[in-house]
Amino acid sequence: MWKEIGDREAGKLRPRLFANRIKSNRVRTLQLSNHKDIVSPHRGSINSLQVDLTEGRYLLSGASDASAAVHDVQRATDFEGGGLIAKHKCIFVTNKQHERGHKYAISSAIWYPVDTGLFVTGSYDHHINVWDTNSTQVVMNFKMPGKVYRTAMSSVATSHMLIAAGTEDVQVRLCDIASGAFAHTLSGHRDGVISVEWSTSSEWVLVTGGCDGAIRFWDIRRAGCFLVLDQSHSQLGRRPPIPERSAANKASTSKSLSRAQQRKLAGGNGTKQSPTARMPTKGSVRQRLHPGLLSSQDRATAHYGAVTGLKLTEDGMYLLSAGSDSRLRLWDVESGCNTLVNFETVRLQTSKPIQLATTQDSAFVFVPCMSAVKAISLSMAFDVWSGKTSLTFRGHYEYVNCCWFSSQEQELYTGGNDRQILVWSPSSLIADELDEEQAQDQDNWSD
Repeated sequence: MWKEIGDREAGKLRPRLFANRIKSNRVRTLQLSNHKDIVSPHRGSINSLQVDLTEGRYLLSGASDASAAVHDVQRATDFEGGGLIAKHKCIFVTNKQHERGHKYAISSAIWYPVDTGLFVTGSYDHHINVWDTNSTQVVMNFKMPGKVYRTAMSSVATSHMLIAAGTEDVQVRLCDIASGAFAHTLSGHRDGVISVEWSTSSEWVLVTGGCDGAIRFWDIRRAGCFLVLDQSHSQLGRRPPIPERSAANKASTSKSLSRAQQRKLAGGNGTKQSPTARMPTKGSVRQRLHPGLLSSQDRATAHYGAVTGLKLTEDGMYLLSAGSDSRLRLWDVESGCNTLVNFETVRLQTSKPIQLATTQDSAFVFVPCMSAVKAISLSMAFDVWSGKTSLTFRGHYEYVNCCWFSSQEQELYTGGNDRQILVWSPSSLIADELDEEQAQDQDNWSD
């Protein structure tokens, strides 16, 4: 750390690079916290965790005993061990005893992206509830056709208030909080939808993963999906660089082509047709395709089993997927290619969805692997994606279902079937070094 501080003082490191290095060093020193303890009120396995996106202070959890709880991770409710261990008890909890609470397991619990006044829960009782945080009352309810596996809201949306819901039904439903009704449905999957994730770069793009092994990209403003990921469609490492052409060259090229020439090039055999264009069939008959994709591309699969987890990087350029085939895959969103990153062998749950997490700079991804959580490096060395396991967090007694990384607190929160919420904090080595430095920096002069 002192080397980075010296380089920053000398101007050898830019501020952003310096901050990223410090954060990466803190992530590498994560360990089970010995000074913070979250007291779990749940009596069932914990299926979902999320810290609010506005203040980074309130941790929302949902469990299989149909309960949802909120904890303040910054202000402790009690102290033990002579004030050394901070106990964080829940601010409130909703369970089956609530008048309009869920009757079966809560599979997903998320915050309203722009305000902590609302949160959303999805349950196996076929219902999605929108809760008022202050009154702990259900202000809106959506009846779904089957068990709710995952719910998601866009963190960058400014034009809509839609909840994307993945259920055991083949259709993805968009619930509109503003109207209290379903906006529309997205059809394309051939089995239940177990994972949903909004794009971090566009409020209109939704990514879904189903039990049919398919990962589909949707533009919710149009019918049909515009991309289905195919595990056989691959590229090595990063996307190929785009040839640089100046704006002047593009302008001169476009002006030199007449409209007739452009029409000829667009309809010629030498250029690739878009999937939504008219494709020639027998003779001169032309058939307009479905707004989705070609039938052969529509049957493509990303995993040899259910897609149990999805996570987009913060810049929206790459997508990480986990499947019941115990495979992790990293996808280039723009090209739709499998980057062929050789992730180390992991054992993933196959019977239920898992919640992945990434650091703010997307250098590390945290993956629940049975009774442990693995931090896998996505950082590049010499333009080669490593995919190696950097850290392994062992502390749960049973399978881990979900994890969430707080960029503000620089902490990792994990929940599992042992009903516990564990906190993983950076080690206190830096603080110890500072104390030692201050102790050594004393004079021995006598008065």
